[in-house]
Amino acid sequence: MTGLTAALSIDAGQTGMKVRIDRVGSDPVERVLPGVRTSEPLLPQLASAARAVAEETGDAFDVVSTGVSGLTSREADAGALLNLLAEFGTRRVLLAHDSVTSFLGTLGDHCGAVVAAGTGVVTLGVGRTATARIDGWGNIMGDAGSGYWIGREGLDAAMRAYDGRGAPTLLLDMLRVHWPDPETSYIELQGDPARVSVVASFAEHVARLASEDAIAARICRTAARELSHSARTALARVADGDGPAPLVSAIGGVFSSALIRERFDELISEAVPDVQIVQAQGTGLDGVAALPTLVEDHPLRTLISVATR
Repeated sequence: MTGLTAALSIDAGQTGMKVRIDRVGSDPVERVLPGVRTSEPLLPQLASAARAVAEETGDAFDVVSTGVSGLTSREADAGALLNLLAEFGTRRVLLAHDSVTSFLGTLGDHCGAVVAAGTGVVTLGVGRTATARIDGWGNIMGDAGSGYWIGREGLDAAMRAYDGRGAPTLLLDMLRVHWPDPETSYIELQGDPARVSVVASFAEHVARLASEDAIAARICRTAARELSHSARTALARVADGDGPAPLVSAIGGVFSSALIRERFDELISEAVPDVQIVQAQGTGLDGVAALPTLVEDHPLRTLISVATR
């Protein structure tokens, strides 16, 4: 190593890890590494990512901040990660769920709610003294309005049309492009190790067909209702009386659908008349980099595991 001291930020998702090296007096440097493997222990993977960056750049990382998709309380052990990073001279580690870092990257230190909807979905509400996480419970138990949820609804509607249980829909044609024989589609899907991402990939097709297919449009409007319900619930749980109008921001690939985005905005505005719907200020990686700057009494600090050597 060169002995240069830097801060390392890791935004760890399943599809990829985005990392940023911040050095005093220099512009940040970013890299993309392979994503987290949920079948393996998390912390060694984060340490390996730090090692790969250190070997490439020659930096010693004084502070390592991480935001992790689906982080559980069992894995949120900053002290254990600090021990794994001893070889880099790391003196401080901050470890948080990516709902926290998405919020910080999107709204900074403002109060409000951020809905992050991609393959899965999680909503985080932050008030002056309280926080509330809504959904993010995975595709089996939750993730209402997510890409997986939309894709699964589209496939369900397609098979209902195939059986005659449901109305005719272009979604059946969509299914046949991927599986020419609907009779065997469920067997092929269940046996696909990438079935979660395969199902979620159909959300894009459902959104595209919404302008010409009533069933697809209904699915998109229902997704918007689920997502807005999560945002409203988050705002209600963190409300604490007088204060500035809450901010709401919606991020993630699901909101690339104009129908979903417009209906989401309408429903939020109807339910919370003083709400301000805003665009994201930055990215999840920006939020990871902001973790060390949070003041001690910020409500999000209770959601962050911190260890110092």
